[in-house]
Amino acid sequence: MPTGQCHCGAIRYQVEGDPAHHALCHCTDCRRHAGAPMVGWALFGNDSFAVTQGEPKVYASSEHGRRHFCGDCGTSLFYTSEAIFPGMTDIQSATLDDPAVIISPQAHIQVADRIGWMETAHTLPTFERYPPQE
Repeated sequence: MPTGQCHCGAIRYQVEGDPAHHALCHCTDCRRHAGAPMVGWALFGNDSFAVTQGEPKVYASSEHGRRHFCGDCGTSLFYTSEAIFPGMTDIQSATLDDPAVIISPQAHIQVADRIGWMETAHTLPTFERYPPQE
């Protein structure tokens, strides 16, 4: 059963089965909350998801959206919206202990908000670790 946690380990969770979808979101809200150029989200039914340790803080980020995060280290973990995804929880897939155990992302979403340079980010040089210092 896949498990995950926040950065400090105060919040732990587990999921069961495959997500309904796995997408990379470029919306401004996700980017601001995570401090990242995009966020991976894997949607699970609440019957397939459980927080097993700790209790996330909840922030009302919009009229219907609720963002759940660790109150100790600040890691953004979950998103819920009964208006959009009733009975389901979107999990930030990079917080899984092994994100590769679930299906690969199937789509980029909210690309109307995508940062311009993210469109070509896949063309940048790559390094196993930090690039050599010159």
